[in-house]
Amino acid sequence: MGQLEDMAMFVRIVEAGSITKAAEQLNIAKSAVSRRLKELETRLGSQLISRTTRQSNLTQAGEQYYQKVSNILNEVDALNEASSGAPTRIEGTLKMTAPLSFGLLHLKDVIDEYANQHPNLNFELDFSDRHTDLVEEGFELAIRIGEMQDSSYQAKRLSLIRHTLCASPEYLDKMGIPKTVEDLADHEFLQYSLSKSNTIELTDEQGKKHQVGINSKIKINNGDFLRDMAVKGHGITSLPTFITYQTVASGELVPILQQYQLPMLTAYAVYPKNRFLSQRCRYFIDFIAERFGDNPYWDEC
Repeated sequence: MGQLEDMAMFVRIVEAGSITKAAEQLNIAKSAVSRRLKELETRLGSQLISRTTRQSNLTQAGEQYYQKVSNILNEVDALNEASSGAPTRIEGTLKMTAPLSFGLLHLKDVIDEYANQHPNLNFELDFSDRHTDLVEEGFELAIRIGEMQDSSYQAKRLSLIRHTLCASPEYLDKMGIPKTVEDLADHEFLQYSLSKSNTIELTDEQGKKHQVGINSKIKINNGDFLRDMAVKGHGITSLPTFITYQTVASGELVPILQQYQLPMLTAYAVYPKNRFLSQRCRYFIDFIAERFGDNPYWDEC
């Protein structure tokens, strides 16, 4: 086994989380992986992974080696790709997670097209609004909406996420159309429960921010349910346009107070920092970014 193969095996151990899982992924005996790791450490004259009966952890030398080796493998992949006249072969399994509503509404067509272009690629998908630990749960990629705060992750911007304040025509006929932020005090709201605030921030045309307290009739951790409850006339809701765009286009929901702007968020492709990023993942991130952008199709209405 050459040096590059040894490097790739070491990276696989680190990213799989254990020698056992790495052996399973490589479809070789655990003893063979363990022996190769020991030979690599002997050749380098340094312990890379501290192993006990219960767990394995990178040593300081192992962390430095992992970061440098990951960069080398990325460079080798890029060099091979640039030097080859053959089309890139995307294969393996891309394990990713994404917010539930965003995944169901907007990733089906993207994944369908990408899978058709790369028939040797498999997907393992988790659509959930829970916060996942990518390394702990073995995800190669996540799509996240919001501000990036975890410095252990790398992030590539995919799209701006705009919000709209809306209600059904029936609700507005019954309760009246709010003309000012003060009018919102007389209305029922449908609220996303993972939001910790009981206020909505609206910015007027002069740039002045208004914090509006809301009376929540229904709280739930799913935007699709809130949209459907709004369509049925149960109140006003503030939701991303990627959830409401079809019901706004059909007239089932009516945007209100459009002279005010709601805060904008950003959709990111997120992956562990200093981790070897496979071609299948790198290409897919670029593919999504190209499909969406800062003026995505769901904002056309």
